[in-house]
Amino acid sequence: MTKKEALFNYLLQLGDNALIQGHRLSEWCSKAPFLEEDLALTNMALDNIGRAQSFLKYAGDIEGIGRTDDDLAYKRGERQFYNHLIYELPIGDFAYTIAKQLIISVFEYFQYTELTQSKDSTITGIASKSLKEIKYHKLHATDWCMRLGKGTVESHQRLQEAFNALWMYTVELFEMYESDAILVKDGIAIDLNIVKMKWKEMIATILKEATIDIPTVDYMQTGSRRGIHTEHLGHLLAEMQYLQRAYPDATW
Repeated sequence: MTKKEALFNYLLQLGDNALIQGHRLSEWCSKAPFLEEDLALTNMALDNIGRAQSFLKYAGDIEGIGRTDDDLAYKRGERQFYNHLIYELPIGDFAYTIAKQLIISVFEYFQYTELTQSKDSTITGIASKSLKEIKYHKLHATDWCMRLGKGTVESHQRLQEAFNALWMYTVELFEMYESDAILVKDGIAIDLNIVKMKWKEMIATILKEATIDIPTVDYMQTGSRRGIHTEHLGHLLAEMQYLQRAYPDATW
């Protein structure tokens, strides 16, 4: 794989993670427990979608065949998406969304902190802007974990069950492939082994304070880097890409 191909794929993964998580959070619009939380989740969705647009636009520029950020978002099938599996999982109940958001935002906090040091100036710029938003996402998820974990018997149970269900998707966040090594060597991508150590430490601290046990699982889900996804992504894309599929030649 060439450096150009590796960079294109890397940008797709960053963009796809943000795009899919943005879509999932947007599903809470008008459905959150109360108005302030409705606004919070919707704004977090917009943060993700804005980040996705930046990364996918840059990916299109690197690819160099004229595809735009809209083309990459709305004209790819599920086997051409490279978001991590945890991002595409349904929103579930509120505790499930909060558990998922904590896992993701702590991961992204350390990931994007490292990306602000990338030797690719465009990635650095996107990462620096995104990190400000991610810090809020992490604070929001942490606060709710404390409230749910140390709240009622039911809120604690729901949050624990959410982490139990999600934990099998966490190892995939830190997988590295040959294409990553090409970019890490040139200081463009980051070593996810460093992120993994910091993530495990912070997650353990937060869950301990929230009185949530770290789950023990025998099997870890993986495959997104090879275009293999859960059944949920196809349904999500059918909804997200409906307008483009119905009117493929439409212009605004």
